[in-house]
Amino acid sequence: MPYKEKQIGILSAAGAYLLWGVLPIYWKSINMVPPVTVLAHRVVWSFVFMLILLLILNKWQSFIQECKAILSNKKKWIGLIFASLVISVNWLLFIWAVNSDHVIQASLGYYINPLISILLGIVVLKERLNKWEIFSVGLAACGVLYLTFYYGVFPWVSIILAISFGIYGLLKKIVAISSLYGLTLETLIVFPIALIYLCVTPTDSSSFVTMWDSETTAIILVGSGLVTAVPLLLFAEGAKKISLSMIGFLQYIAPTLMLLLGVFVYDEVFTSAHTVAFLFIWIALAIYTSSRMIAFS
Repeated sequence: MPYKEKQIGILSAAGAYLLWGVLPIYWKSINMVPPVTVLAHRVVWSFVFMLILLLILNKWQSFIQECKAILSNKKKWIGLIFASLVISVNWLLFIWAVNSDHVIQASLGYYINPLISILLGIVVLKERLNKWEIFSVGLAACGVLYLTFYYGVFPWVSIILAISFGIYGLLKKIVAISSLYGLTLETLIVFPIALIYLCVTPTDSSSFVTMWDSETTAIILVGSGLVTAVPLLLFAEGAKKISLSMIGFLQYIAPTLMLLLGVFVYDEVFTSAHTVAFLFIWIALAIYTSSRMIAFS
């Protein structure tokens, strides 16, 4: 692949992870809106944005053909339904975590996510790991266990975020559909539920009726469709042009930015226990990434 194409790929993927990394700032700006309501708006406006994008890119006919192909394939259709439900859970928990001052926990979840994906690959896809990859998974588990025993509380926010996004990635691999069509269909599946929720929501909870009482809130809620779709599309473009090992390296941009935001911007407590747990996970990720880069070199 030409050097310029690789550059575009790196910039696209890095741009996606940068946007995901600063997303807490976006959700914090509307922390007065209940998380379920924010999720419903995110689904509705993401679907609207994707429809507009399909029309602009002249992809409507091919999208309809893709829908027909998926409807004729029961395995893909069921996989897509589960993917839409799992990513909705992930979005809801992330919005709740950010607006409940758990940005550090969210960061930890996305550091753990690649290692959860490894375990899913072993269990579901029967993939095999080398000794260094097995060692990296064990180190990460030690970090989580240390944090659990230190506080006496299981870091459930981090684990559910990691597992839900890991399952989502697995389902996307099984379904094998482009990000453009995939996100459109995923939001379409939950769109009716989100729309009904917003129409029957009490008038003091940023429903369709009251969201316009504050222009700033309305713009941010409508813009949630844009901030959802753009990083995914950038990531899809980048993934086509660069190696898997490079994607693996770049993906740590997002949780690192979240961690910095949690500590230095939102003044969340980062204890010695967090330091130990994160060190275990950072070392595990360094070992795993090095192993993958050697394998793909």
